[in-house]
Amino acid sequence: MILRWMVVAFLASTILSVIALRFVPVYFTPLMFIRVGQQIATGDEIRLRHRWVPMNKISKELPVAVMASEDQRFMDHHGFDFQAIEHAVKTNAKRGAKRKLGASTISQQTAKNVFLWPGRTWVRKGLEAYFTFLIEIFWSKERIMEVYLNSIEMGRGIYGADAVAEWHFHCRAQDLMREQCALIAATLPNPLKFNSASPSSYMKKRQRKILHEMKFVKGWERKDAD
Repeated sequence: MILRWMVVAFLASTILSVIALRFVPVYFTPLMFIRVGQQIATGDEIRLRHRWVPMNKISKELPVAVMASEDQRFMDHHGFDFQAIEHAVKTNAKRGAKRKLGASTISQQTAKNVFLWPGRTWVRKGLEAYFTFLIEIFWSKERIMEVYLNSIEMGRGIYGADAVAEWHFHCRAQDLMREQCALIAATLPNPLKFNSASPSSYMKKRQRKILHEMKFVKGWERKDAD
């Protein structure tokens, strides 16, 4: 009986949280608090730069850039890109233990950023799948993209489009140019290692590739999020 009520409470609380965040800005995420804790533990300067902005205050090029870089089938799948998963499995089997290729969609990354913590345990991956399923049901694609662009880590202590625009490019998110958007997208595999403010030659190579791929991204039209 207790277990049954625990399951009911978990389902009710998580579903209500997802529904609420369909309308309420996400001002903080678990990762932001984790990073602050890490900064305190190591004696580093505390850095948490984040400002929520609506979708119509973000450059129309940025969603296209992140789709080109992270998830080109974002508008077509329902949270999980099984073609990308199959490709990743085959590629990783050939590579062995080196340089594992991921297949995480923007929806999955959003679910992880907003509701969960970093990690690769089966429990966390299972919860990620659960929350991805929920946001695909209750949120529009525009809302998923809006939350993603506002919550994703984009540098050390920098979260979201408006913060990275201010601290790396000295402008607002709506003023980011196409090349800058591609450069930001190029950092997303590892924003703590790659810096869009001072890109390496490797970063510039990725930027050029993303700019090329942006020409082929279909299905995205900027709309005010619900």
